[in-house]
Amino acid sequence: MPVHPRTRVLGAVLALSLALTGCGDGADDDAGPREGGTEEDGATRDSPAADSLTLDDPWIKAATVEDGMTAVFGEMVNDGDQEVTVVAASHEDADTVELHEVTTQGADATMREREGGFPIPANGTLPLEPGGNHIMLMGLTTDLEPGAESTVTVELSDGSTTTFTAVVKEHAGANEEYEGDHEDHGGDH
Repeated sequence: MPVHPRTRVLGAVLALSLALTGCGDGADDDAGPREGGTEEDGATRDSPAADSLTLDDPWIKAATVEDGMTAVFGEMVNDGDQEVTVVAASHEDADTVELHEVTTQGADATMREREGGFPIPANGTLPLEPGGNHIMLMGLTTDLEPGAESTVTVELSDGSTTTFTAVVKEHAGANEEYEGDHEDHGGDH
């Protein structure tokens, strides 16, 4: 039975495409970005930094709109082989969200925005705790009641984001002064 010329051409195209696919030597790592990578900085990444970041035992201190502010706590865990840096955060019930640290001089503890974000070492952790590093929610638009769950999104230096669900809890303590030009946000967070 004679083979139609179109069948021969399609067969040749299929064979050529299979041959070209199989010709790779596995060194196509620099061929372009993979998922999560960008060409803007010339770098390629196997996956976004957010894929290696989790927040263990996340919680938010209960607060009201009148309190004006509260904070997110837990332990940031980087399961990746490279350091990741959290550079920003957002929350649907806060006008402003900042990454904060607490510095101590003598007996005085001062809370301030952390320059450069929160670096988390490769295969390491960073605690977010009252009296230490935390994610500050300011200008609350809704009361955050004990027992409720609330969502926080963090952005990493590579532009990737990840979201955590945190339970709202009662907590007393961590009375730091706020450094900066913000109005009084209720003092206790």
